[in-house]
Amino acid sequence: MERRVKVYLTDIRNGRRLSEETPLVFKADKPGNDGNEGHVLNVYDQVKYQEILGFGGAFTQAAAVNYKKLDEAQREEVLTAYFDREKGLGYSFCRLTINSCDFSTEMYSYDDTPEDFELKDFSIARDREDVIPMVHAAREKASELLLFASPWSPPAWMKTNGKMDKGGFLRADCRQVWADYTARYLQAYEKEGIPIWGVTVQNEAKAEQGWESCHYEAGEERDFVTGFLKPAYEKAGLGDRKIFFWDHNKERAVDRGLETLCNERSRAAFDGIAVHWYSGDHFGALDVFHRLYPEKLLIASEQCKGREKLAWESGEAYAHDIIGDLNNWVSAWVDWNMLLDENGGPDHWLDEQLQWESITRKRLERGLEIDWKKEDFRKLMEEEGIWFGESPLLCDHGEKSLHYASSYYYIGHFSRFIKRGAKRIGSSVYTSDLEVCAFQNPDGSIAVVAMNASEEVKKVVLRFHEEIAQTFIPAHSIVTFIF
Repeated sequence: MERRVKVYLTDIRNGRRLSEETPLVFKADKPGNDGNEGHVLNVYDQVKYQEILGFGGAFTQAAAVNYKKLDEAQREEVLTAYFDREKGLGYSFCRLTINSCDFSTEMYSYDDTPEDFELKDFSIARDREDVIPMVHAAREKASELLLFASPWSPPAWMKTNGKMDKGGFLRADCRQVWADYTARYLQAYEKEGIPIWGVTVQNEAKAEQGWESCHYEAGEERDFVTGFLKPAYEKAGLGDRKIFFWDHNKERAVDRGLETLCNERSRAAFDGIAVHWYSGDHFGALDVFHRLYPEKLLIASEQCKGREKLAWESGEAYAHDIIGDLNNWVSAWVDWNMLLDENGGPDHWLDEQLQWESITRKRLERGLEIDWKKEDFRKLMEEEGIWFGESPLLCDHGEKSLHYASSYYYIGHFSRFIKRGAKRIGSSVYTSDLEVCAFQNPDGSIAVVAMNASEEVKKVVLRFHEEIAQTFIPAHSIVTFIF
């Protein structure tokens, strides 16, 4: 019986968006097929690598506020678009924030009472207004949704600088109460019917940002977890929660691992490392980390882009990162905001006064006048190359419409077809112009993703177990083969 290959294509310029195409048919790879030798994409199921946990995005307060403002039909569209396995992306692994983050409407914690070491005033009531309802709605679409949570900063009173932003460190005398605080957060969410699978110790532990941030040197993060966080979780009956360190860019992942996992106690306390993409690819660092610590999970916990200028720009950037990460032992890939508005927000960190001053200065240097009363601030930001947030799905509250960025469709080539429990398998391809990864799902089906980010159509001869199927991948497109 002939074996068919399902083909799903995104070719933005030609109106194809996760479109099911005419299937391919495998035929025997017999002598006489020599004209195909220079175009082969091999798939090898004889070798298996890491198991996949899933794909997803973050339930930031910004996303939840935007979701809440939509009408009922649009909310249903958002949920279907992200969480429905057949009609949407099939998200199954998502992130929450502990306290506020840069994409919150304001800076807040769950206990702002100074020196409240007994956490008498701890409450997640703020999250019940927007984040928790959105999570509940998502879980109705995706019952097997795994969630992990990350803090951007402890409450200001627990910090050496006395504020949630601008870095600072966790006060030494607050290590126990901060550990208890995050345990209380996990318990409070569980009481809301939202179990949380794991945590990262600190978002971007090396960054000092103009929004919520906190420094941890590697030794501090290690000692906080082994001496306070892990014991607090075990005492609270949360000992099975996964704990990830670093939660920052890939270029220092190996060095951070060497310092953090330097003894048996710390190696036992952490389940893995979380990484971001903001300092470049550094895929090789992930491979080195895995070879040093093969039992540890790697998750890509955050990445995002500014507003795309080319129709495929965001999608190609995302797919490049996903393929590189998955081919180097990452088990889960998580985007940042799920839903931003027409202004790339809401957020609380964009100081418009400072940005106005910067834009005015730049324009005056070029002999351009500016009228603050008439100019569109966000438009000027874009013209001056100032970062303008994007999410795969955007809402315009003025137009009462939803817009899909190219990243939405490119992510779908992975998240819709690579199931939880899939194993990465081997692959090889004839040209670096094609970026490829391959997986075997729990049901035995094979999913192969291939992206062509070049300006030319690429011929491909898909080859598996001495059978071949020939096709072409358009320029600036991505395809998923299922067989």
